[in-house]
Amino acid sequence: MPLLNGNAKKEEDFAGKKLKSLPNELLQRGGDAVKVDLQRNRLKQISGIAQLNNLTELNLSRNEFTDFPVDIRGLRQLERLYINQNNIKTIPENVFPSLEKLRFLKLSTNRLEKLPQDMNRCQYLNYLNLSNNCLKNLDPLVGLSHLKELYVERNQLAELPDLLFQNSSLTLFKANGNPLRKPPQEVCAGGLKDIQSYFAMLEANAPNVYTVKTMFLGSSMAGKSTLCRSLKQGRPVPVDEADRTVGIEISKVDSEGIRFFFWDFAGQEEYYITHHVFITAQAFVILAINLSSYNMDAQSFKENVGFWIKNLQLKIPDSVVLLVGTHVDQCTNENEVKEKKIHIEEQVKEMLETHTTNLEQQKKNFQEMEDSSSYCDQINQIERLTEYKLKVVDFVPIDCTKQGEIDKLLTRIKNEVLNKATFPSIEQTLPRIYYEVENDIQELLKNDDIAKHGIMNQRALLYELKSRHVTLDDNSLQLILQYLHRIGVIMWYKEIPELADSLFVKPSILISLFKTIVRHDLVQELNKISNAQLKSENALVIQKKKWISDYKDRASLNNVAIRILVRTELKENDITDEELIEEMVGSKKKEGSLLSLLKHFDVCLSTKHNSPLNPKANEFCPKKNWVPSNPIVYEPDACLFPSYLTDNKLVEIKWVSDNTEDLNIHVYFLPEIPYGFFHRLVIRTCSLYSPYWIGKDQCMLCCGDKRFLLRERCDEDSFIEIRCKESELETPEDIQKAWGVIREIMIRLNTLTEQWQGLCLTVHSPCKSSDCEAYFQWNDWQEWLEDTGANKFNIGQEEKLTCPNGHQRRTELLFPRTPDAST
Repeated sequence: MPLLNGNAKKEEDFAGKKLKSLPNELLQRGGDAVKVDLQRNRLKQISGIAQLNNLTELNLSRNEFTDFPVDIRGLRQLERLYINQNNIKTIPENVFPSLEKLRFLKLSTNRLEKLPQDMNRCQYLNYLNLSNNCLKNLDPLVGLSHLKELYVERNQLAELPDLLFQNSSLTLFKANGNPLRKPPQEVCAGGLKDIQSYFAMLEANAPNVYTVKTMFLGSSMAGKSTLCRSLKQGRPVPVDEADRTVGIEISKVDSEGIRFFFWDFAGQEEYYITHHVFITAQAFVILAINLSSYNMDAQSFKENVGFWIKNLQLKIPDSVVLLVGTHVDQCTNENEVKEKKIHIEEQVKEMLETHTTNLEQQKKNFQEMEDSSSYCDQINQIERLTEYKLKVVDFVPIDCTKQGEIDKLLTRIKNEVLNKATFPSIEQTLPRIYYEVENDIQELLKNDDIAKHGIMNQRALLYELKSRHVTLDDNSLQLILQYLHRIGVIMWYKEIPELADSLFVKPSILISLFKTIVRHDLVQELNKISNAQLKSENALVIQKKKWISDYKDRASLNNVAIRILVRTELKENDITDEELIEEMVGSKKKEGSLLSLLKHFDVCLSTKHNSPLNPKANEFCPKKNWVPSNPIVYEPDACLFPSYLTDNKLVEIKWVSDNTEDLNIHVYFLPEIPYGFFHRLVIRTCSLYSPYWIGKDQCMLCCGDKRFLLRERCDEDSFIEIRCKESELETPEDIQKAWGVIREIMIRLNTLTEQWQGLCLTVHSPCKSSDCEAYFQWNDWQEWLEDTGANKFNIGQEEKLTCPNGHQRRTELLFPRTPDAST
């Protein structure tokens, strides 16, 4: 049935009709239609579409096109074209010159390898999305003078054309997920201004440099520090157990024209919650495995190898991994080393193959569903994951006590990183000024023009650098500093207000501050706090005992204890500037910069004094002013570290029990929920709603008089469950408000998943009948998160829905049919 808009122009909706050709009723109406929605069908061609000569908007997304439909060239009035999520590989010439009025074009998630040379003839095009394709060249886009937004994420681009960025109209450009070397990904991550500045400073004969971030990972006592320090110094360097890495150690190594940035990550589980801050894409991973303690069984493989491979698949699935077997000198004989090497190699091979097989099977399951076009998003997500290939290049056993084996390993590493098939973006083209600024900073440190601790006010550093580079303005220098931050030379968290003015030109000091709080022996450090230190904060010994018991029992660390520990660490690093110490440590009235940083990275959150539920309390809604019913100001006096919690007792007491009629959705993770994901989601959610109670894998929070439960399930399937108590959903308005809260939780969940490239999500509403395992699939849930004003689930106007086993439930208890725009 055609719809009429306010000007009596016809809008035809044929979405999700399983069409294989254009319907006759559409063609018969001819020129009346101005907007046609044909998404989620099975179209491979659209013969006759040119008859709709007044068409201004056409949606062909989620169909089965493999060739671009050339019939579109006859739609000369077309302004908006959606043809994303198909399988288009080529676009012929002489199509776009006919589309003179085209302003919006969405071609994302296809198989495009190149663009037609005449694409720049669409002179009025202002939005173009080419993400998730196979493009290697963007030259045909040069000359699109009205282009404002351009998306080319996740293609195969190595270089960007500089002329493209001389376009004064361009306001938004995104290119994440490409093997870029000119400009490097670290420049593009800064956005359009950084790219334009890069090309403005780039000389004709700019030097190429080989740079690689090398991360040393592995379980505790795997020999990572010994490997790292031996490779850095080019000789065997023994490391005592007492001298093992606490937190992360960073060092720079130059070897035969290659710049290595070595990041040695501590192996104790307590430190894993901070690893996500520093593990980045396009890195070279050296996974150390202690062969002397390795047992050839499933558990030993899981703990020493499988855990790390799985997390790399989720976080940076295109990384390169070199397996290094350490402590060879402590093995019985060469035969033992050989057997363990074979066992690890076979298990890794099986693990990678199983990962690919599972993805292919999941894709096949979606494709074989009756309405497979409704699952285009999930199928495309899985196809994207199958394109990632974690490269486990070799297994190298090594005796770190022998010079020859250190030399051999270093040569092996250099040969690997110089292989462009393995590291396509290792060779980077940078303006000389980038290197000069980096060298100037190191010289300022060497000459003691920067304090030894390396913490400096950004304005002071800009003043020093401008005296050496008088032609550069503040903006250009700041862009260079941001690039140096992204490659790990310095650290500058300008997005955190409390840290925007502080630069850590020696990143090691920041790591030292991290490890004062996030460490495996924190209880021992708390016990070391002296009476004099307690008196400096007006604290008592009995309070120190309470800090320790709270940390052991509730994973809560008192802010006074945090201030003492951080102050001690700063003074051990020869930092005596009281103003700087106060800024980093904080006070009873003001939070310190370090805590702001830990909260920014979802490591901890401030505790709040939970009070009994008040049914008459004013409901809190995001983006709206909230007036508390009891305007009492509570000062957070401690920080909670959810990852250290060991049970769910508090949550279970407050939640009591589930009810089959609860509002309930399941968010499934393929291949699994990443380590630490649940608690990071909890931290982000609980910073929005209060009161809350957090446990090991459960969290209950409140919004007004409604209780919500988040629960992590990692049984046969990995999913996060979100529930709202049925007893608190008395009216349709209650139900819609509950969906509004769930939407806010899922927005944070969806945003968080962007940090794990190797994840695929699906969402279900389980049937509410007891003992029924059927479910209702959410097909377009991500669109619901983006748009609060429309029904995105294609469920029509039915008051009730029926599961495959015949059980009926009200639609509004299964899907958010009409989301509340006020949320």
